[in-house]
This record gives sequence, C-alpha cells and structure tokens, in this order.
Amino acid sequence: MPKITVYYDGACPSCVRDRTQYEKLAGDSNKDICWFDITNKDDELLALGINPKKALTELHIQHEQKGILSEMDAYIELMARTTLLKPLAWLLALPIIKPLVSRIYHWQVTRRLQKQGRL
Repeated sequence: MPKITVYYDGACPSCVRDRTQYEKLAGDSNKDICWFDITNKDDELLALGINPKKALTELHIQHEQKGILSEMDAYIELMARTTLLKPLAWLLALPIIKPLVSRIYHWQVTRRLQKQGRL
C-alpha cells in the first residue's frame, strides 16, 4: 500500500483514543502510516498547503499517489486500509451517506472545539 501521513489533533483526547483503536485494528497495515500531531504546527501545515483551522476541524491525510485528502475522503481512505473497517469505508462513500455523515461529523467537531475553547 502507498504510504500516507495522517494529520490528527493530538490535543484532543478522543482523537488520540481513535488513533490508538485504529492502530489496534490495522495491525500490520499500520506500518505504512505516519501519524503527525498538528498541535502547534501551523507553519508546517501551511508549508504543506493545509489550512491550520481546517486541519483542526477536518481529518487530513497526505497520500503518496492522491495528494492531500480531507474530511470524509480522508476517513474513507484510512478505513479502507483495514479489513474490519473496509465495509464501513464503502458505506461512507455512498452518495447518500457521505454528505449526511459529513454534516454530523462537522457538528460534533465544532461542538467539541467550542466546549474546549479552541474554536
């Protein structure tokens, strides 16, 4: 599999838990993933062409072949790499499901960041 870099919010306890759970599920397929904590890394994100605020509110991955993917496309790519999550990735990619899940995801992230005083 092509290598990817996942840009995640290391200051978010649930994001760190999600990463840990993903690593357990992914097993050996996790070896092609580099995890990058975006906390206090605005300059590095900007150099990559990633808006730091967007990086805080949407998952981003850098794919060797596909460039930078964000939001649901990033989740779908990440999930498709594991046997257990591959069916969920397929479901999330459906045209009816993807925008609905995207709205719910943005609502939850915005609410979490506002509660933490980070947005």
